[in-house]
Amino acid sequence: MIRLTLLCMIVLLSGVDRLAAQEKVEIRGVKSEVKIEELTFGHLTELNDRFKMRATEFTFAPGAFLGGHHHVGPGIRYIVSGEMTLTEAGVATVYKAGDYYYETGNIAHTAENKSNVPLRFLVVEMIPKTWSGPAVIPPKPH
Repeated sequence: MIRLTLLCMIVLLSGVDRLAAQEKVEIRGVKSEVKIEELTFGHLTELNDRFKMRATEFTFAPGAFLGGHHHVGPGIRYIVSGEMTLTEAGVATVYKAGDYYYETGNIAHTAENKSNVPLRFLVVEMIPKTWSGPAVIPPKPH
């Protein structure tokens, strides 16, 4: 089952359209800093030398907004401080300090800091090894 899941991830991630990354996602009041990025290796040989893991810390100022977007790969998010309103398929969910959540990357959503204090959160994601720059991309039309 794990191998099947990993193979599906490989197919999903290796088909990322680089041209979509050249389009723009609306971003206001957002800062990010890549903390660590490492090429995958180990017992999961299907992933070795094809993908990398990246941890990025984001800060959203009060009122900050990240428009509709996808991610290059899947990942786990952790809210360090503040709160985030994530809207996906018209449903808004508020995540607060200490909350974790998972994103597949292929479902369009927005993120917003509707509070009057800064929001800090950590994103740990898997992306293609050759990917550089932000892992936020415009949604693909259906």
